[in-house]
Amino acid sequence: MFKDIKERFLGKPLATAAITNEKLTNTQGLAIFGADALSSTAYATEEILLVLATVGASLSYISIPVALSIFGLILLVAISYHQVIHAYPQGGGVYNVASKNLGEYPALLGAASLLIDYTLTAAVSMTAGVAAITSAFPTLYDHRVAIGITVILILMWVNLRGLRESGKLFSIPTYIFIISFLIMISYGIWRYLTGSFPVAQSLGALSEPMGALGLLLILRAFAAGCTAMTGIEAVSNGVQAFKSPESENAARTLQKMALLLGVIFIGITLLAYWGKIVPIHDETVLSQIARLL
Repeated sequence: MFKDIKERFLGKPLATAAITNEKLTNTQGLAIFGADALSSTAYATEEILLVLATVGASLSYISIPVALSIFGLILLVAISYHQVIHAYPQGGGVYNVASKNLGEYPALLGAASLLIDYTLTAAVSMTAGVAAITSAFPTLYDHRVAIGITVILILMWVNLRGLRESGKLFSIPTYIFIISFLIMISYGIWRYLTGSFPVAQSLGALSEPMGALGLLLILRAFAAGCTAMTGIEAVSNGVQAFKSPESENAARTLQKMALLLGVIFIGITLLAYWGKIVPIHDETVLSQIARLL
């Protein structure tokens, strides 16, 4: 009886030989391995603005050079992982790379760090997702913990059913997310170029951060905005999950993910600056931008 329930819930166990049928296309790979990185664009700009807002909303213009610097770092990291994918086609995870070049203990340290990183990634991404839901539907704000736990359980169930099924299911919301963001950013840029971009509020005269405090502020904003890089290593960890040729398909997926990540991140940062958006506790920056447009 337990076996029947398990098979209904998770599906029938797959033989090792069936792994070739579970391989991902580039489209599915981007949805699965790029979801963490792409979803981080929904809150990375807000993290930058939260730091800058501590000394005055008029310093929001600093978010632009900070975002551009982070985009440069994204490209640098993507290029590095592109090389790792081809150098370690069996899977370029931190444990594999470190064990080959540094030894067992550095590899174990890297693997343990990655486990913690994935746990924090799930927590932060889920929190941001629930914040987006409660921003769209304020009546759900008091139920945000229950919503988060429910979504985590659903994601766990989908992943346990296998790569191919999770790839199909995750592709739909991921590509809706990408298309929606690109449409919003394109529309916002068009309104800015035509001089019809709305402004949320007046931030007053711009002021320049001075001395060591200003430098530390910028560095703190940069560190906070680096949440945009969350999960960028996932493709190199799962090279063997792609269809043959695995390395080529994984590398192409990484390129697309890095490009989309940079475009969406910088686009949202520009829209937030043009609209003079400031973080508030009960609505995300992204929700404010969408409502403003």
